[in-house]
Amino acid sequence: MEKIWHFLVDGAPFSFINVAVSAVVLAIIAERVIFILTKYRVNSREFMAQIRKLVQAGNVDRAIKLCEAAPLPLLQVVKAGLTQINRGEEAVIASIEERMSEVIPELEKRIPALWTLANIATLVGLLGTISGLIKSFGALESANPEQRAAILARGISEAMYNTALGLGIAVLCMTAHLLLHGAAKRIKQDMERSTMKLENLVTLRRAQ
Repeated sequence: MEKIWHFLVDGAPFSFINVAVSAVVLAIIAERVIFILTKYRVNSREFMAQIRKLVQAGNVDRAIKLCEAAPLPLLQVVKAGLTQINRGEEAVIASIEERMSEVIPELEKRIPALWTLANIATLVGLLGTISGLIKSFGALESANPEQRAAILARGISEAMYNTALGLGIAVLCMTAHLLLHGAAKRIKQDMERSTMKLENLVTLRRAQ
């Protein structure tokens, strides 16, 4: 802890700004991971297989009740389509698209902010780097010859600490953005496949 505090003090004040940025980054990552793991952990293939059996057997009400078993986005989207099943294919598709337009933004919320925070952390680190170099070279003019080495070392230390911290936070942001964006994309594609299955199921049901 003493080394970390020394690291932050040597890079102040920009190092403390980046600490605040890192706290925001970690909060976003934790919130998104928990949200995705709790709201989207559903076996879509098994779920849609059950929906297919119920709809083909004419048990649409039971299929709707199955969707009400948990407040999960996929179940809500499928339920939106099932509630309009007697009104025709167009009504089903319109209801699904409307519900999807509400669910998808919730899934992708705050993920793009990680990329912005990566840029902010890098720029704050760069400001700290420039600040450290300006201080060190500015102080050399009035310093005694025996003090110049220590002043230069202190300024360069401040510059490097800020650079390292800014780049470290940026790498964390970009890695988290890559993983979370990929997870959100896979979930979105899975939901689109599930809704397509439901639309095909409605079409086949009306053709019988």
